[in-house]
Amino acid sequence: MPRIFFITGTSTGFGSHLVQEVLDRGDVAIATARKPDQLKFKGTSEKNYLALKLDVTKQEDIEAAFQKAVETFGRVDVVVNNAGYGLSGPFEELSEEQARTQMEVNFWGLISCTRKSMEVMREQKPSGGLIQQVTSIGGQRGVPLFSIYCASKWAVEGFTESISHETKPEWGIKFTCIEPGGFRTDWAGRSMAFPVKKHPAYDHLDAKQMMGKRHGTQAGEPIKGAKAMYELAILKDPPLRVVIGTDAYAAVMKKVDDYKENYKKYEKISNSTDVDE
Repeated sequence: MPRIFFITGTSTGFGSHLVQEVLDRGDVAIATARKPDQLKFKGTSEKNYLALKLDVTKQEDIEAAFQKAVETFGRVDVVVNNAGYGLSGPFEELSEEQARTQMEVNFWGLISCTRKSMEVMREQKPSGGLIQQVTSIGGQRGVPLFSIYCASKWAVEGFTESISHETKPEWGIKFTCIEPGGFRTDWAGRSMAFPVKKHPAYDHLDAKQMMGKRHGTQAGEPIKGAKAMYELAILKDPPLRVVIGTDAYAAVMKKVDDYKENYKKYEKISNSTDVDE
């Protein structure tokens, strides 16, 4: 039986490539975007493809999209929460509105989609499914010029790990945080947001210029990234989190070593606070 994939943020990048990968593999793709009429993929038919309007910050869109998906295909097997964007700039240059919007889309939008996904997967017969959260290597380490972006991704990581311990095994609902490194998508290009005003104290940092130089030079190939996401989605026992990209792998392994060194260094203090028997 073909798997039913429900994917958010499919107009560009990973989302777009993943939809095509799903179709090419003989599965069913429900592609969602704020402007679904602009989506175009090869090999689509009424039996394997459905394009739906979905702004993850609007609960009515989420409810309508999942209802239509279930009415059309009977169930949802894999939800890929891919919708999101990057906000780059020194923290003190970012407005509160920019920071809140970043969290609204990357964190709260994902939470709303996850809540609905869990409800659908728990109640469908047979129950179960996989929820993939597209986070970032920035969800595992702080990156300069991406304070609020990293905050949104760290929040997703902690949220997802927590709820993975709340579900009953018989529900069959699993979770995976996908943590990409740098890929040659539009993420660092036209999709990225920057501060409106420069802060005089940060004349040594120009986010727009720095990201412009990086855009198109990243190590990751988006099509290969989408293929990796698909392969992870069809595993019998998918991991809770996994990086994709050589730069992300190197970064997370260094972070693991740094964590171990740091916590061992302060082991005596850490273990000195229990109540005396």
